[in-house]
Amino acid sequence: MNRVRVRQHVNPLGIKYQTPINPIDWEKIYVDRNQPLLLDIGCARGQFLMEMAQLEPNWNFLGLEIREPLVEAANKIRSELGLTNLHYVFCNANNSLKPLLSSLPKGILQRVTIQFPDPWFKHRHAKRRVAQPQLVAELADYLTPGGTVFLQSDVKFVALEMCERFDENSAFQRERKEWLAENPLKVATERELFTLEKSEPVYRAVFTRVIS
Repeated sequence: MNRVRVRQHVNPLGIKYQTPINPIDWEKIYVDRNQPLLLDIGCARGQFLMEMAQLEPNWNFLGLEIREPLVEAANKIRSELGLTNLHYVFCNANNSLKPLLSSLPKGILQRVTIQFPDPWFKHRHAKRRVAQPQLVAELADYLTPGGTVFLQSDVKFVALEMCERFDENSAFQRERKEWLAENPLKVATERELFTLEKSEPVYRAVFTRVIS
């Protein structure tokens, strides 16, 4: 995969990223829009989804990323591979999730992943982190009961904060109180592999959308 040089950090509160995305006509995106969907929020270069889409052709995969050059490059490679169950969208997930998810067929969203999001270490930058209460609430509205959210980070306070956000929402229940020792998915992200190669810890948790 060709590497696209982009800024590592993009401020989601910047003026450029304040306009929500328009709803999408999913029939133009996926060959079968009624397949179950995995949503990856902050997909970066999209390698994780690229591999997942090939391993699970009976699922659709959607990656959201705020860095537009990465999205353009990932969609180009997807087209070259002929993957009709995969799509990447350039947007700010914190204001575009609702218009995206509301246009999906009901019951389609069954898995969500938020993996190694930008930590925004400074306290005054906390509002820039992706796992805000509104985002969690919107996932609760559209994730199928019994569906799962997989969270992981190599920064412990970020992992703890994400877990707190989902714990605070009664629609979600954490599957295990302790950190998961292994990734429950079939594919590791580039960041996960990089972290494990350095023998550094990865903090993982799974939350289930409870049946209301």
